[in-house]
Amino acid sequence: MDFRLTEDQQALAAGTRGLLARVYPVERLRQDAAGTVAGAPATLDRGVWRALGEAGFFALRLPEERGGLGLGLPEAVLVFEEAGRVLLPGPLVSTHLAAGRVPGAAEGTAVVTAVDGGLAEWLEESDHVLGSYDKAEPVRSVDPLTPLHRVEGGAPATAGAAGELLTSAQQTGSAARALELAVRHAGIREQFGRPIGSFQAVKHLCADMLVRVEMARTAVRAAAVTGDRAETAAARLLADEAAVRNARDCLQIFGGMGFTWEAEVHLHIKRSWILRSRGCSVAECEEALAERLMNDTLWGVS
Repeated sequence: MDFRLTEDQQALAAGTRGLLARVYPVERLRQDAAGTVAGAPATLDRGVWRALGEAGFFALRLPEERGGLGLGLPEAVLVFEEAGRVLLPGPLVSTHLAAGRVPGAAEGTAVVTAVDGGLAEWLEESDHVLGSYDKAEPVRSVDPLTPLHRVEGGAPATAGAAGELLTSAQQTGSAARALELAVRHAGIREQFGRPIGSFQAVKHLCADMLVRVEMARTAVRAAAVTGDRAETAAARLLADEAAVRNARDCLQIFGGMGFTWEAEVHLHIKRSWILRSRGCSVAECEEALAERLMNDTLWGVS
């Protein structure tokens, strides 16, 4: 099976990166984050949401006869990796999953959130909720651009394998961006008259970050092609680890500067914590992998 990207897939990823650079540049990310810390409520830009809808972000996997692009999960994970790279805020996965089911979701004229693990993100900004709840109470979120409500009663939504892989893709994009930031800073920051990137300890940190990104990216793209439950669980574990540890190592390279609002890195580690808590837990992913390993052992598969 060939997992290399086609020319069309490469063009899709590049086009998505260009779109996001226009509608949500890094300056906007810093501005929005700083605003919430200063006391302004986190608000979702409906103009950005509609621009995503017009570009087919949410209708990517809908059949063409239903107004979609007729693409598949392998293409969707490429798009969501780019969204994770820029920390695009909003309930992206749930709105994407709702396309074709909730009016306006595919077009970006409706924002759809979901009840997940007793929490719902962007609840006050959403037009529709997947799952149900009886009571909702706002809670302080570690990520200033992911407002949360704790919900009670009702029933959670089920994201399924597609939701897990799209979340994993976001984590992979965040991990890749943390690597970019670390390498760039290591090349310009000097200590003892030399760029810190020339020091062996910093080289090792960056090398480890690169390995995590490539492992997560490969696992996510492969699972999107095969649709295998165990491979999806493995991809989620690798992507979560890559996002959290890469942001942490990037912060180590930045030092105290990484904690300032001018730096992106602390926003990446906070978003990675939030995404890691959504959907399939570490224990559930490990159980899925253990079940596969046990079955392979019983059937003599090596």
